[in-house]
Amino acid sequence: MPAAEQLAPVSVARAYFALQALGGIAWWVAVFASGSVRVWTLGQWEPMVLVWPDLLLFVAASGLAAVWGSKTPAAVAAVWTTGMTLVLGIYALVEREAGWGVVLMSVATVGSLAAASTIWFGHLPTGWFFVGPFSFRVAGRATGTRHLRRSLAQLVAFWTTFFVLIPAVLVIVEERLRLSWPTLDHQGVKVAGAVVLLLGSALGLWACTTMALQGNGTPLPAETARDLVVTGPYRYVRNPMAVAGVVQTVGVGLVIGSWMVLAITIAGALVWNRLIRPTEEADLAARFGEPYRRYAEDVRCWIPTAPR
Repeated sequence: MPAAEQLAPVSVARAYFALQALGGIAWWVAVFASGSVRVWTLGQWEPMVLVWPDLLLFVAASGLAAVWGSKTPAAVAAVWTTGMTLVLGIYALVEREAGWGVVLMSVATVGSLAAASTIWFGHLPTGWFFVGPFSFRVAGRATGTRHLRRSLAQLVAFWTTFFVLIPAVLVIVEERLRLSWPTLDHQGVKVAGAVVLLLGSALGLWACTTMALQGNGTPLPAETARDLVVTGPYRYVRNPMAVAGVVQTVGVGLVIGSWMVLAITIAGALVWNRLIRPTEEADLAARFGEPYRRYAEDVRCWIPTAPR
């Protein structure tokens, strides 16, 4: 079992469901105690229509999953949470209300799905991340120019998706849900964001070019480098592509004034660091052996290191 899959054992999943059950009870108490909480999280929905199904399928199911670690209650809680998030999300986008309810339910959905998967399989199935273009395969033999062309094409596709399309959707969602953060809509913030974005993009382009020409591969796991790369930005940080991606996304979030982009960036970095990075580095250690292990000891993953 990959080391990353040990990071979310059943005991942690059960603890999450316990907190979720308590959180659900606290939320319903707040809904009936405060009209503001009801409007912020449910809009014009009638609480009495939802309270009993939710107490049974969300609170009670989460509680049973926590106490017994049972698969069925965990699945029930995850399915109910996912379904309600979709329904509430559509309603909120159409009616432009209940935005905070969508945010809370979205977080609960991610947590429920992860915890339920952990209970069902005995571990968090991180192997699901590494399928298709993200499965580990060494790049075929080709010239450095061909690897560079393919790497740049991948970079364009990645940047367009994660730095243009997804942020644009999130800005629309924030506006529709009335969750925009006016403090971020400041010219100084946008200028700072542009500088951060340019620096991150320069680092990403440098790392991509180095990977193609020195590593004889591409940044995509399905065409990963044939040779260990320890030059260029890799002299200073073990995964400059990940660092660049985080920096770029922060820059985009500041430029467009989206707190959702910033929040998802932090969450994504944590997920990558805890669940994806260990598997990637295990693959590198298996392929390159002692040279990679020495390199990993000398160069840190996130914080730049002075080259030896």
